[in-house]
Amino acid sequence: MFKIENKYKINEKKFGYVNWIGLWTLYKKEVLRFLIVAIQTIISPLVTSLLFLLVLSVAIGNERSEVLGYPFITFLAPGLISMQVIQQAFSHSSSSIMIGKIQGNIVDILYAPLTAGEIILATNLAACTRSLMIAIVSIIVFSFIVELEFHNFFYIFIFTFLGAFILSSIGIIVGLWSEKFDHMASATNFIIVPLSFLSGTFYSIDRLPNILKNISEMNPFFYIIDGFRFGFLGAEDGSVKFGLFYLIILSLLSWFAAYILFKKGYKIKS
Repeated sequence: MFKIENKYKINEKKFGYVNWIGLWTLYKKEVLRFLIVAIQTIISPLVTSLLFLLVLSVAIGNERSEVLGYPFITFLAPGLISMQVIQQAFSHSSSSIMIGKIQGNIVDILYAPLTAGEIILATNLAACTRSLMIAIVSIIVFSFIVELEFHNFFYIFIFTFLGAFILSSIGIIVGLWSEKFDHMASATNFIIVPLSFLSGTFYSIDRLPNILKNISEMNPFFYIIDGFRFGFLGAEDGSVKFGLFYLIILSLLSWFAAYILFKKGYKIKS
């Protein structure tokens, strides 16, 4: 018996502080999940943005005065792209968690040798990848229609990434909370869409009454869109530096909230 016990030892697999292989595998799985249906996940948001641009161009024409020193359509285009980045990042992470719960395959992730932080981070980065792809494709297509200017690529990238990261974290929280697709649709229709529409996408907040302007300045979506637009035009509707600081803090808080809920197994563990 002594010889057998010494010959056959069960050793625990050591991954170090981070399971990089598992993290990369889950990230790749999430990326492939939206690439398989790229027409729905990448092209559809672009078409939606183009329809907004077309309708507003036909409805307003050349009658609208300049906004922030630029033609209205030039002002509008970056806002439309950023709005889709926000909405699609939320859609990706919330649907990933929700589908896993409904189909019952979320247990495959829970039983995998991955920590809650690694799972949340992989889902976040996949959502950010989807948003960056939407932004790149939209910018290329919009450049043939609208005379886009590129003031600073760093601001375009960083506000795209921060916006997607924050909304993907919120999407994870909503996905954990939702028990059916109606709950997720309610969060989208009554929180995400209104906040993205009322964030300076179609107008400058300087035109708003002081009360509404102060409310808009508390809306994180406003700083995402304003910073993204600043990367193109070099003109800001609010404070880009404050917005950058505000979004960094919010990204950390939203990620930590998603991490705590997932680690505790909120509505995913009996």
